Parts: sequence; structure tokens; C-alpha cells
Amino acid sequence: MSEGGTVRGSVGEAIREAAETLAPASDSARIDAELLMAHALGLSRSDMLVRAMRDPAPVGFEALVARRFAHEPVAYITGSADFYGLDLQVSPAVLIPRGDSETLIDAARDHFAHREPPARILDLGTGSGALLLAALSHWPRAEGVGLDASLPALRIADCNARKLGMADRIRFVRRSWRKGNWQRDLGTFDLVLCNPPYVEDDAPLEPQVRDYEPACALFAGAQGLDDYRILIPRLGDLLTAEAVAIFEIGFTQQADVTALAQNEGYRCACRQDLAGRPRAMIMQQGVGKETGNR
Repeated sequence: MSEGGTVRGSVGEAIREAAETLAPASDSARIDAELLMAHALGLSRSDMLVRAMRDPAPVGFEALVARRFAHEPVAYITGSADFYGLDLQVSPAVLIPRGDSETLIDAARDHFAHREPPARILDLGTGSGALLLAALSHWPRAEGVGLDASLPALRIADCNARKLGMADRIRFVRRSWRKGNWQRDLGTFDLVLCNPPYVEDDAPLEPQVRDYEPACALFAGAQGLDDYRILIPRLGDLLTAEAVAIFEIGFTQQADVTALAQNEGYRCACRQDLAGRPRAMIMQQGVGKETGNR
């Protein structure tokens, strides 16, 4: 790359150089470089790899690489992230959707595989809308409610719903569950999804998370359990008789969240993510106790 941000050589050469530059800052340096280049070119990564590798590298790519070298997440630089096959808009107002969270959608699909599909779905702490939109994309006759305390987050979620053609099936509600009577007038639901804050206040985090993602969506007290303690006792007001609630948990929190749920009379099971770690706590009302992984 030449001085002043003008890139010398081809797209392929610039990607190789960027991957070397990013290696000390990223475990996925090559992929990061490819995604940033595709963004700079206005192409999908696959289209770029197939037909643009010999084209001249664009002006401005070097600035994107510098932002990633400073640990800014690729998704915030490009403004988009993939979740369950959906291309979602993201910004620093929302957590970046992660593959681990797809475990909740897999668990919900398995639960309803031999049951009537859910008619109403609630996403608590909807953020970008990832969980709710993924669920509604699988059950096209369902309607949903997405609740979040952050107006900027709800704007992102609404943009994603409109882009995906689901806006007429969703009601977004600005409300904080840390304030009283937050569940008023929401109604009842066949499926409740939630990825609450669950990081311990003093937990060590990578710079790309600690310095860029919204703290209000990450931290939940000394044990990371504060929001589970608020939400689980209120679930009974939100669930139909045969409903299921599926919450994301930290991989060390299975026992604690299970205990909280069982104390409220829920039957619990836990689904593991692709790395074999506890990730999705599955809760049902008044049908005994079950604590195993699956």
C-alpha cells in the first residue's frame, strides 16, 4: 500500500498484505481481510473471490484494515452480520449476533418439530432482532414482539425487519425489565427467546468486545446472573400453558440458572452449542424436573 491510503497492486495482493498486518490482532486475519475488501468493493465475499481478485485494489481499504487492527469488530466496520442465514444490519448500539446464539433457534425448532408451531413469539432484549427474525423466518405464520430498553437498538431491529419483509408481523416495544411492571400488555406467547446480559462485571474480555460492544447488553452483576433473577420469576405472566422459554446462558452458568428456574417450578433442559458447551436453557412450566444436556 502506498502512502496516503492508495493501494498498490491487485485485490488479491492487498488481501494477503492485510492478512499479514492483522495477524497480531486477529485469530481470523485472512477472513477479516477478505470481508473488509469485499465491503470496500461493494461485493459479496463469494463474488469477490470468484471474479475480482485480479482487479485493482480500491482506495480506502487501508483505512478499514487500520480500524480492524485497533480491534474494532469487522461487523461494525461493514455494518452487517450473518445470523442463521439472514444478513442483518448491526451497529455499536447492538451486540454482534454470534453463532453460539443460533443454538437457541435450533432448540426451538426441535421443540416444535412435532407440535403445533408457535403463533406468538417474544424476544426479550431483541437488539438487532436476530433471534426474533430467525424464528419468524422459520415460522412464516407467526407474529412476534421484540422488547428492548434501547431506542437505537430498536431502530436497528426495525430496519432489519423491514429489509427482510417482516415488519408487518412484529411489534417492537421500548421497555426495560429492570423497571416495574415491564410485562404489562404484552400478552402471552408460545415461545419466549432471550439472550440477556450474562457476563460477570469483572470478567476479562477481548478488546474487540470490551471496547466496542454495548456494556448494557453484556454485564449482569458480580455473578452474571442479575437479569436471570429478574426475568425468570416473571415468565409465568408471559407463557401460554404449553409454551417454552429458551434463554442463552454462559457456559459456566448451567447449574445456577437451572436452580433459579426450578425454584419457579420450571422443568429445565440445556442444549449445547457446536463447541459442546452449555448454551441454551430450555424451560417449561409445571411438568416436573429435567436437568440433562442434549
